[in-house]
Amino acid sequence: MTARRTRSAAPAARLSYLVFRLERRIRARLDDALARHGVTTTEYMALSELRTRDGVSSAELARIAFVTPQAMNLVIRDLERRGLIRRDPHPDGGRVLCARLTAEGASVLRRCDSSLDAIETVMLEKVDDATHETLREGLTLCARALRPGE
Repeated sequence: MTARRTRSAAPAARLSYLVFRLERRIRARLDDALARHGVTTTEYMALSELRTRDGVSSAELARIAFVTPQAMNLVIRDLERRGLIRRDPHPDGGRVLCARLTAEGASVLRRCDSSLDAIETVMLEKVDDATHETLREGLTLCARALRPGE
């Protein structure tokens, strides 16, 4: 008599794995789209942050972009050389320089945002509005929960 093998249901994919896989797919598309604008993903993150928080230091930008301060210094120098940002002395003095978005930087950022909008449109085309908002809220809560020092 032969034993019948039953197929057990495959376990659901781990949520962290799905987030990682989605991040890798977004990153690949984003890297390609931003390259057409002459911008790297790290540069885009820095420019985006400067749009919302004027006068940020390189060290703060490095933490936000998950790169070393040394790597961010190179990014900042290149953005400044290209006229996308400017750096001014910190109001309290010292050696800290505060980065600010220039008009040209804002223009490049708007073009990059349009590319990201197109990626998100494709990604979310089968997601209804309620699920979209739940996803946004849930991912925000997850990111906050894993923030260093909390």
